[in-house]
Amino acid sequence: MSRNIILVDPLPRTLDLIMTEDVRRRLEQLGEVVVCEDRQMPAEQVEALLADTVLIFGQTDMPKERLDRAPKLKAIINVESNFLPNIDYQACVERGIWVITPASAFASPVAEAALGMALDLARGLTTADRAFRDGTEQYGLAGNDGTFRFAGAPVGLVGFGDLGRQLRDLIRPFRNTVRVFDPWLPNEIIERHDCTPASLDEVFSESRVVFVFAIVTSENEGFIGRREFALMQPGSAFLLMSRAAVVDFPAMLEAVRSGHIRAATDVFPEEPVAADDPVRKVEGLLLSAHRTGGTRDAFYALGSMAVADAELIMRGLPPQLCRRADPATASRLRSKPVSVS
Repeated sequence: MSRNIILVDPLPRTLDLIMTEDVRRRLEQLGEVVVCEDRQMPAEQVEALLADTVLIFGQTDMPKERLDRAPKLKAIINVESNFLPNIDYQACVERGIWVITPASAFASPVAEAALGMALDLARGLTTADRAFRDGTEQYGLAGNDGTFRFAGAPVGLVGFGDLGRQLRDLIRPFRNTVRVFDPWLPNEIIERHDCTPASLDEVFSESRVVFVFAIVTSENEGFIGRREFALMQPGSAFLLMSRAAVVDFPAMLEAVRSGHIRAATDVFPEEPVAADDPVRKVEGLLLSAHRTGGTRDAFYALGSMAVADAELIMRGLPPQLCRRADPATASRLRSKPVSVS
């Protein structure tokens, strides 16, 4: 008997994390759902299901030889949010298999948190709170020593994908001039969002607040380092909101410890961060435990976007909500797999 298998291999996600009961029922209407959540689905189980698999939800390894054994496969939907180097993307394109991710579900909450953290760095909000609790607070002008207004401050964005564009929309009321460095985009797209295309040096030297939203690729690991931080104006703010590997992390900490800049980071070279990691004691550094995108609604959006596009794909229509993996760019990505839900 012919079967339509939906292979669900979502580690580090779980279906309860990313789907409401209603969305899960919609998924189950598309085929026979086979789930492995407590570990990566064993190879023997994957192999036994391949011939009848029509959809894969998760990060299952799918090299060409496995694709050869999956004649009914229509889509691989990555719910981890990073395109990993465990799929033959070119073979998928040639066979009409969609490889997509609903990663944009995280864009709005990350941008919202990034704005909040930028306001904190500019106005010294948590610093003032700690001083008050310690009994060392200053009032009025004295309490604003070293701060600056975010409104009207020149802003620089490194990377202008979903995250950068969401942040740009959020800060419009603050009337900032916005410079963007993104070598993967033509100037026309950047200008369409009322931003100015700029070199990396211009972004760092001309901006009072720099947001990093760049993904990690084979060409840009550690490309923001000591030289770029030295270009920043004294007292400027730097926010690392995408992946730690794009920055020379020790150089960033050195720039903050020296008092040259203040910074915020939501990501770290190794996560979870060790309890005795010196990063926890760096003054002038606002810390966030890779939590800015992980809101309840964002995780549910992962599931609803994925299922909505799966419904379209099963009807022979193209997906509309998720981002498609392009072989030319997916092969360059170097993001570490998510280890914390």
